Amino acid sequence: MNVRHFLTLTDFTPAELMYLMRRAIELKAMLRRGERHEPLKGKVLGMIFEKSSTRTRVSFEAGMVQFGGAAIFLSPRDTQLGRGEPIEDAARVLSRMVDIITIRTFEHNKVELFARYSKVPVINALTDLHHPCQLLADIQTFIEHRGDIQGRTVAWVGDGNNMCHSFIHAAKQFDFQLRIATPPGFAPDAAIVKSAGTRVTVMEDPMQAAKDADLIATDVWASMGQEDQQAARAQAFQAYQVNAELMHKAKPDALFMHCLPAHREEEVTAAILEGKHSVVWDEAENRLHAQKALLEFLLVGQVN
Repeated sequence: MNVRHFLTLTDFTPAELMYLMRRAIELKAMLRRGERHEPLKGKVLGMIFEKSSTRTRVSFEAGMVQFGGAAIFLSPRDTQLGRGEPIEDAARVLSRMVDIITIRTFEHNKVELFARYSKVPVINALTDLHHPCQLLADIQTFIEHRGDIQGRTVAWVGDGNNMCHSFIHAAKQFDFQLRIATPPGFAPDAAIVKSAGTRVTVMEDPMQAAKDADLIATDVWASMGQEDQQAARAQAFQAYQVNAELMHKAKPDALFMHCLPAHREEEVTAAILEGKHSVVWDEAENRLHAQKALLEFLLVGQVN
């Protein structure tokens, strides 16, 4: 049987993704009721992180503990990958020792190459091109607050980065309309946009993108590895701040999301981040529940 990987949202069918949403909500309720559920007892998650992390690392490690399993965290200092061992070799060795692997790195092709040689499932915990685990949490959060996202309108305001690319895949897989507003020169990858067909519209006017939206999402203007571009990006993105004026263009009950960490008064004002539209803290917590559903699905399969 072929090993299933989760490198982008398109690796799963829409039906499988909706199952993950239902299961994540169910697992969240079970945890809050204090129910012990250990489907991964004796299983080990290997975590290869070339990029630093708070939410991703803690949510995966906590999820494995709650499931009765264990997680091994490996930074570049902890593996021979950091000293130049070929990815193919590392994949063939590590996948004989652990049951599932999650990778957080820069180049997306590293995750693809690792998965090609791995004997166990590989999860993309973030690359420069995609961040699919975050979108699982985002869609779960929307469903919890507003119901089905199918047919809704989502506005992405800011950089056409990895989060934007995963929102494009989400628009295709969960069937919603996505308007993307970016400054000139910062649009998302054209091929990824094209893959979503008529569900995605790219523009430069953030107010137009936000008009009557059910959800407005953004991210930092300079991602990890782009710190040297901070000043130039801050100037380019001045008109793309999510503030009260922009939120007023959306529907009165529109939600605001941010994958965090946020830079208050840059890409979003503190008033919006802490205000009535914001669901960022639920969104962050749901990384735990959505990823638990993902881990269970890849190692056990559907349970209901």
